[in-house]
Amino acid sequence: MVDEIVVIGAGGFGRETLDVIEATIESGAAYRLLGVIDNGPREADRALLEQRGVAYLGSDREWLAHASGTERFIVAIGDPGVRQAVAGCFAEAGLTPISVVHPRASVGSQAKLGNGVVIAAGAVISTNVTLRDHVHFNPGCIIGHDSVLEDFVSVNPGAIVSGNVTVETGTLLGAGSVVLQGLRVAARSIVGAAACVTRDLADAGTTVIGIPARRLENAKPHGD
Repeated sequence: MVDEIVVIGAGGFGRETLDVIEATIESGAAYRLLGVIDNGPREADRALLEQRGVAYLGSDREWLAHASGTERFIVAIGDPGVRQAVAGCFAEAGLTPISVVHPRASVGSQAKLGNGVVIAAGAVISTNVTLRDHVHFNPGCIIGHDSVLEDFVSVNPGAIVSGNVTVETGTLLGAGSVVLQGLRVAARSIVGAAACVTRDLADAGTTVIGIPARRLENAKPHGD
């Protein structure tokens, strides 16, 4: 049986997700890429899709009006809050998300992957890691043993999560950021690029920057 896949989001991570899907197809996965859905793609993104021969399928509403219901979907939108809203819309329409792992990613033994997970090339997921639904791993990130990443977490390029860390729902870990061993990062937090988290982030919606990571005062709560 061949899984027919639609990708939601024509931006940068959407096209990186296309790379993951195409690589898995080349390695023998029984997938067929139908195209990309986006409610308002930039002309530049439309042109890049056309350049690689990937169909633009219209907006969410346009495509869902004609969907058979058997298609699988991936929400390839970087913002965790937007991703959560879009995933809910497609789930309510009766569609099922699918996870994709690039052949050049490393996933350790006993790792558990939820639905709608995207793992890009060069990502390293260690042993006994739990990834919940719609988690995004950009190229070159590392997740240590026994860590738990809850729904709609985004891990940007080069970020490192040490062992036994819990990253709660809707959090974004910036490029090159580090979370040290055994810590908890509260829901909807933002860890800024290159920041190093050295203690628990206990308050939801916190934004931290710097080394060691410190709270950015007056930052708009993430996801509000």
